Amino acid sequence: MPKITLIEFNGRDHTIEAEVGKSLMQNALDNGVPGIDADCGGACACGTCHCFIDGEWRAVAGEGDAMEEAMLGMRPDRSEGSRLACQIPVSAAMDGLVVRLPEYQM
Repeated sequence: MPKITLIEFNGRDHTIEAEVGKSLMQNALDNGVPGIDADCGGACACGTCHCFIDGEWRAVAGEGDAMEEAMLGMRPDRSEGSRLACQIPVSAAMDGLVVRLPEYQM
């Protein structure tokens, strides 16, 4: 199980052992990480699992599709590393991944 660190906007970090094959969003929810609201349950329909992938991990996390891009387009805090955690399947290659959470999901 890869270890992934999710960092809340206030700086509090949560290192979880993530289950490969599940989405980053579901792993965060399963481990009680605050800041991942997931109002739509992972359907890529709300943007409440917005997160920021640190630069060196962006290739491992992959690119978002057109639907994810549309949802992210509605976020006022979107940045270069923005992704929806529901659209990131966890893989073994993500061991050590660092993810930051936005202020608006505290």
